[in-house]
Amino acid sequence: MTKITTTWQEFVTEHASSLTSDLSNKVPAADGNFVTPITDLGLIALTGEESASFLHNQLTNDVAQLPENQARLAGYCSPKGRLLATLMMWKNDQTIFLQIPRDIQAAVQKRLQMFVMRAKTKLTDVTDTHATIALGGNTLDAVLLPWFAELPSAPYAKIENDAGTLIRCADANGIARYQWITTPETAMRAWPTLSQALPVVHARVWRLGQIQAGVAQITLPTQEQFVPQMINYEVVGGVNFKKGCYPGQEIVARSQYLGKLKRRAVLANVDALDVVAGTEVFSSIDPLQPCGMIVNAERLNDGESTTSCLLEIKLAALENGTVHLGSASGPQLHFLPLPYDMPDPVEPIARIK
Repeated sequence: MTKITTTWQEFVTEHASSLTSDLSNKVPAADGNFVTPITDLGLIALTGEESASFLHNQLTNDVAQLPENQARLAGYCSPKGRLLATLMMWKNDQTIFLQIPRDIQAAVQKRLQMFVMRAKTKLTDVTDTHATIALGGNTLDAVLLPWFAELPSAPYAKIENDAGTLIRCADANGIARYQWITTPETAMRAWPTLSQALPVVHARVWRLGQIQAGVAQITLPTQEQFVPQMINYEVVGGVNFKKGCYPGQEIVARSQYLGKLKRRAVLANVDALDVVAGTEVFSSIDPLQPCGMIVNAERLNDGESTTSCLLEIKLAALENGTVHLGSASGPQLHFLPLPYDMPDPVEPIARIK
């Protein structure tokens, strides 16, 4: 008896050979067009009349005033103000969705559930009942026309219809980037058309774009390592300092308003393979203790050893000497300008430009 494919994960696994072709691991051409299936992000759905107020008291961004035509970044912190998760959230008329890496989803969902108490909300893992397709390019209107009459016009704008949810994420290198979240059935029906019209790439290309956009993603190795500002999360729109309390809010606010921030996230390339989140970096000026940590990393191209990194670092380490991966004698990191303006004063980052 032939097994019927029912989940997006199963579909991607069955079609793995077409996703590992010569094109699949290369950065898209100059027009930026690409499509890739996403399977490493999970999805939590909150339903119930008090879902918004519950989440508003848990996350770093405003949930109470979240409009239906917009997605937002948010963080979930420990009482010490350290990030347990970064996520993207959006809602429709019945449900609030939280998109979060699969490797931490279960633990974060369990922790959130602990604080529901008597709130009228229900948390459900809906990962397997949804599919996510990532797309990039500045000429996708015609490709997506069968499902969406128009595209979201700005980063984190959202369009929703019977075909699902289309969210424009942060642009990278001037290229518009989107996530289409829909049912597995719709995604599987759409895939032949999308894969014929657009270059199919590995999901690594999507993650690389997130790095190049300067949008950090907390994963298992970096949980509880950073206050949101250390990874520029307030700069990319993930923190609202005017909203009410949430776990760690006092520490996050104190970091913002009292004293000068001494640690930030920066972009860098390094000539090294298999760079992973959580790897420490060291300054040649002070080689005995780490001065920062890799937050996210992806290789630029298959067959090449250059890796693009988003890393958190002491700003003082950017002023003198060199910075190296793993130890003071490891591969040297070469810093790049961030794609957004940083709050003043951030002198070492300004000098990178």
